Parts: sequence; C-alpha cells; structure tokens
Amino acid sequence: MNTNDINSIATLLSAPKAIVIIPHKNPDGDAIGSTLGLAHYLKKYNHNVTVIAPNDYPHFLKWMPGEASIMKYDTQKEASDELIKNAELIFTLDFNSLSRIGDMEDAVANSKGIKIMIDHHQQPDDYAKYMYSDVAMSSTCEMVFNFIEMLDDVSKIDSDIATCLYAGIMTDTGSFRFPSTTSSTHHIIGTLIEKGANNSEIHNHIMDTNSYERLQLLGRALSNLKVIPEYRTAYITLSQEELNTFNFKKGDTEGFVNYGLSLEGIIFAAIFIENHQENIIKISLRSKGDFSVNELSRAHFSGGGHTNAAGGKSDLNLNDTIDKFISILPQYKQDLKA
Repeated sequence: MNTNDINSIATLLSAPKAIVIIPHKNPDGDAIGSTLGLAHYLKKYNHNVTVIAPNDYPHFLKWMPGEASIMKYDTQKEASDELIKNAELIFTLDFNSLSRIGDMEDAVANSKGIKIMIDHHQQPDDYAKYMYSDVAMSSTCEMVFNFIEMLDDVSKIDSDIATCLYAGIMTDTGSFRFPSTTSSTHHIIGTLIEKGANNSEIHNHIMDTNSYERLQLLGRALSNLKVIPEYRTAYITLSQEELNTFNFKKGDTEGFVNYGLSLEGIIFAAIFIENHQENIIKISLRSKGDFSVNELSRAHFSGGGHTNAAGGKSDLNLNDTIDKFISILPQYKQDLKA
C-alpha cells in the first residue's frame, strides 16, 4: 500500500463513518483476530463499526475481546444486508476474492461503500479500491498492525487490540514455527505483549480447549492416516459418519492435517473431510519447502491459499476424491520425489 493510498484512507477516517468489517466464510483465528483488532482501533475514532462474519466459527475463538458483538450473516441476513448497503467503508480482511464470503458476495459487491482489502493470500481479485496485499506476510493480523503503524497510530493500540492481533498471528504462524514467521513478526509480537497481550493466557484459550470427543476424533483421524512414500505424501480421511460418531463441532479438526506433515520424510499432507450439509469434501493441504499447495489446489480442487497452506473442495464422493488426489500426484513427481 503506497503513501497516497494511506493518505487517502487517513482522510476517509478523519470523520466518523459507517463501517463494516468482513472476514471470510468459516473464519479462523487470523480472520477473527484481524477483524476485531481493526474494529477496536476504528472505534477509538467514534466510527460506527460492525463486524459481520459469513457464518459461525469455533468455540475456541469466542473469548476474544469484542467477539460477542460479531454478527453472523447466515442467521442475521436482513440486518446485515442493511448495514452492508449503508456502509460508507467496507474492510475485507483475510481473503482476496468475494467468492470467499459465500452468500454475502452479492450484498458486498453491490454495496456503494468504498472497499479496502487487507490480505496476505496469493492472486488477489481486483474488487477493492484500496488494496494492501502482501503474500510474504505471516498473517492478516500482522498486516493490520502494519496498517495502524502506517497511519502513525501504534500509540493507540491497547490491550484489546493487542490481544486480538496476537491471537491471529499466533494461529496463522502455527505458534511462530511456519516459514512466514520473520524477525519483523517477532518484533510486532514483542510490541503487542508490551501493549497488554497476555501471551500465556492467549495460548491457553486457543490450544488448551480439547474436549474428550475431539481427542477421540483425532485418534480416529490418525488411525485413518495413509502414507504414499514414493511421493513423500500423507493424507487423512474423515467421513461424515465418523464425525457424527464423535459429536463433531466446528473447529474440531483444526490442525489435524499437520500430524501428517510431521512424519519424517513427508513434505506434503492433506486431510479430506466429508460434509453432507454442503455436499462437498472439504480439503486442507499443507507442505514444506517450495512445493506449492496453493497451485495444486487452484488447479484441481477449486481452492487456493499460500505456498505451504491451502484449502479446497471436491464435489465427488470421499472415495472418488481420494482416487483423484492419488491420480494427480504423478504430475508433481519432480517436486515430491526425494
């Protein structure tokens, strides 16, 4: 984002505005942390700010300051449509294509509100007047910190803002172990702790929230783990029946795919989760090194994301999806073979 854009946005924010902030569908820690962090900041200048999520999100994210004020589009459509229609500014955070907000897409596309994108995913669509897009960033929360810094307003960061931004950076970097974590990331984390983010409590809220059923589901997922050594690949499957058996709740499979990637010699891991409600197979992909799961997901599974972390979907049944997955691996043999 260049200086002219920042100056223009600063002018827009110089007087109170009606503002809507939107994360992607099935929001994760970075999406919720960035939207709430930005909302807390903008409210300091008496803007009328509403965060509207396309749908609900896991319980382990519902402790964040201000979370109770988030509207859910799928259950509050009429009120949400009115806010979106009348918004003067619409911030879209942690996604770069309006297709990522599901049923909200038309309402946001048709709104006359000025759109501002803050996002770190690859290949952004050109729907926003102002775009802060940087694929090298660890997280959208890190970018929100930078955005506040560009506005010369780091002094306005309080414990609520710091807590939300810390949570998002922590979750999107895998507790600071992913390659996108840089010295700048750690510097920002240090500043957020100074501003009041309690790192120990945040980790406890997010990481230490297992239910008995979730651990049982993890056990089933690990028992379903398969390895394809010739392609240094591992994958996990979970059927709808298995999810139902262990009383699956949104967010319960978060991080499961990383167990496959943790195996010695594995550089590519996937998890395939049957979803009867949406009639799709939800797919999460992870990799190490230069192997791009973003490119693979875009090419074969209607998805995308980052080089080392991406998502997608399949309209085939679970068995046929796995067959398709295995059949495409030879196309990537040069990248996957040792």
